[in-house]
Amino acid sequence: MKLKNKNEGTRKLVDRLYAESIKHKSGLWKSVAEDLNRARRKRFEVNLTSIEKYASPKETIVVPGVVLGSGVIKKHVTVAALRFSGSAKEKIEKAGGKCLSLEELHEKHPTGKGIRILG
Repeated sequence: MKLKNKNEGTRKLVDRLYAESIKHKSGLWKSVAEDLNRARRKRFEVNLTSIEKYASPKETIVVPGVVLGSGVIKKHVTVAALRFSGSAKEKIEKAGGKCLSLEELHEKHPTGKGIRILG
């Protein structure tokens, strides 16, 4: 995969996720790597309203982009993203959920089973 991103940290993450997706035959991590490997202005921005609407309680969600704090969330969900706004992180944790980086979630679930992409 040709790396398009100029941020060195994101480039390394994309490269590692893509390599691990081949190793574990995980379509989820391949898709996340491809979604992260786009221009910043074309990356996903997901509001808490969308997470509340589309996620089930106690579900694990991956956002290949930024989670923004617009809206209210009441469900206990685990969300992994490239970045969280301060208000989004606060609201998710207040609802009983967890905020993880993509690296942390990948270490816990290298095969990607039971995880859903939202973006």
